[in-house]
Amino acid sequence: MNGDPGRPGRADVEPVREPAEEIKSLQRCLNDLVSVLALPAMWPGGDARRIVNTLLDALVEMLGLDLAYARLKVPAGEAPFETVRLASSMRASTEEIRTLLTDAFGNDDPQTWPSAAPCANGNRDLQFVPMRLGLQHDAGVIVAASCREDFPQQTERLLLSVAANQAAIALQEARLLEEQRRTAEEMEWRAAQRTRELAAAVEELQLRVSMLQQLPAVAWCVTPDGTPDIVNQSWFDYSGQTPEVIHSRPDAWMDSLHPDDRQRVAETFRSGIRSGEAFTMEARFRRQDGTYRWHLTRATPIRDSEGNILRFVGTTTDIEDQKRAQQRVQDSELSLRLMTETIPEMLWSATPDGAIDYCNGRLLEYSGFESAAVLGQNWVRLLHPDDVEPTVKVWARCVATGDPYRVEVRTFHAPDRTYRWCVTSALPLLDAERRILKWYGTVVDMHDWKQAQDNLRSMQAELAHMARVMTMGELTASIAHEVNQPLAGIITNANTCLLMLGADPPNVEGARETARRTIRDGNRAANVISRLRTLFARKEIVAESVDLNEATREVITLFRSALQRNRVRLRLELAESLPLVTGDRVQLQQVILNLLTNASEAMASVEDRHRELLVSTGLDPTGMVRVTVRDNGVGIGRKDADKIFTAFYTTKRGGMGVGLSVSRSIIEGHRGRLWASSNEGPGATLSFAIPQAQEGTGPRLHYFADSVRRPV
Repeated sequence: MNGDPGRPGRADVEPVREPAEEIKSLQRCLNDLVSVLALPAMWPGGDARRIVNTLLDALVEMLGLDLAYARLKVPAGEAPFETVRLASSMRASTEEIRTLLTDAFGNDDPQTWPSAAPCANGNRDLQFVPMRLGLQHDAGVIVAASCREDFPQQTERLLLSVAANQAAIALQEARLLEEQRRTAEEMEWRAAQRTRELAAAVEELQLRVSMLQQLPAVAWCVTPDGTPDIVNQSWFDYSGQTPEVIHSRPDAWMDSLHPDDRQRVAETFRSGIRSGEAFTMEARFRRQDGTYRWHLTRATPIRDSEGNILRFVGTTTDIEDQKRAQQRVQDSELSLRLMTETIPEMLWSATPDGAIDYCNGRLLEYSGFESAAVLGQNWVRLLHPDDVEPTVKVWARCVATGDPYRVEVRTFHAPDRTYRWCVTSALPLLDAERRILKWYGTVVDMHDWKQAQDNLRSMQAELAHMARVMTMGELTASIAHEVNQPLAGIITNANTCLLMLGADPPNVEGARETARRTIRDGNRAANVISRLRTLFARKEIVAESVDLNEATREVITLFRSALQRNRVRLRLELAESLPLVTGDRVQLQQVILNLLTNASEAMASVEDRHRELLVSTGLDPTGMVRVTVRDNGVGIGRKDADKIFTAFYTTKRGGMGVGLSVSRSIIEGHRGRLWASSNEGPGATLSFAIPQAQEGTGPRLHYFADSVRRPV
């Protein structure tokens, strides 16, 4: 805090004065010293700028200075603080004085500061007395200057030194006050640092005692050997004990412990005290009404700067409600575990990142694996090697997106050491923010069901073939007509050819042309037979692009004679540029043939009007390709509209009721729909619609699906 008066100058040697004058000078010096010592009373609040301004004003007035200057160091990031006081006789501007002083005292080393500088008042020089402030001379600098040649005198130097010391002390206090204000909110966390000073440690301890008493929870403080030092009022309110009882002996507080917990808690407490480390324990404490409630006790040591333990401070918190809630959760988990272990289904669960963390006993018995062998990412060991890669991809996608998980996959079956088809499904458990907390899933053996489905599909295929064979009997006359026409032409052409060759001379060119017509009729008959064999043969599914206009024309070619025999007028309205569909051509033609047959038979009893049949194609409102067969026959009753597609239901004499049932099965296998409706006038309309062929995608024909499918 001592000021630095700089180097001695000419003013250090003062002339000898008379005693009376010396006494007056000393009295003035004493008065000035008293005034300087009284300055701190004017500096409350710790404002550094106010301290410096007041000091400069006092120095200028007491010493008759021509200039007083101060520069304070400020925290990084703040604007520097400088202030100047000038006598009325100084004609220089404040900015000029600042420039002069900056040039003179730009260097912080006081040994290099000059003792004089050119004065702004004529030819005289200013005599400077620079003084650095602060304990380490790091708070700033004060400069006093006068144009008097004898400045500073000994008493003036003394006053400046005392003033500098007073200012240094005040600035130090101001800095400390500012730091205290800035760190007030961090006092608790810096308790160990403040304990280095005894006064601060005492104040902190008093603060902690006050806080302990005001806490709504039980709080306490014990000495390093475990003797209770401070126990707040919450403990006395809870336990009914008194401060006298607590301080009567070190372990008096243990009287409130449950008998079953007393020995364990005593060992834990003493072990924690001996170790000098923080410790935690749970125990039941008796309330005033005699009820024991669970409490959580935590204790931590407070150390001085050298690491010695001063006190143990702890809290005892009532956790009875949490304990009961935890017990309910445990009971619920136990109940859930018992349920999952006894339910006759294979169950599993997984963490949010997809790692399997639980498999119930049914799944382990089914697969023959131990639980540890399939947890985590080892669940793939349950799968058929060919199914691992696609199943892992689906599971990874579901874990990332939270979508429901479902796959059909072959799973190892330990009893017969085979892989059986199973459906594995899972749903995520989400929190309020829709974050995944858990996955819960099932595994269902569907192997027997798949085999039954395969058998059912085989039976449906056989039934479809039977329906085509039955239709063949009804078309016998049409088939004979279609085949007889080219056969009659063949015979006629052959006889004509023989006559032309037997002529004299032979008509070779005519015979050649007749032979060509014979070949044409033979091909025609072969095509008819080929279509019939294709239509009525038992064949596996052939997925291909089908033009329904062309398929319809081929069926009508076979059925035209039957229509003519039944006096049915046929009208075709086939849409141009009809999109292709993907499916089995023979099955689709079977459906068209069945619709034509039913329409023709529905008009067999009509005599009062022309029998008219309209066959049309086009697109329905959903963009599917539609085929419609409309007749003006007897129509469909309301009670029959929903039943005609049921297997073995028929309204015809001698009918088996399988045609429309098989037809609907075929259309649904093509992902389409088949329906019937009554006309506004006489007759009915039957239609089917199937999706257009999509580029790059194959058909999904479930009617004749493969007997074994890979999981999707």
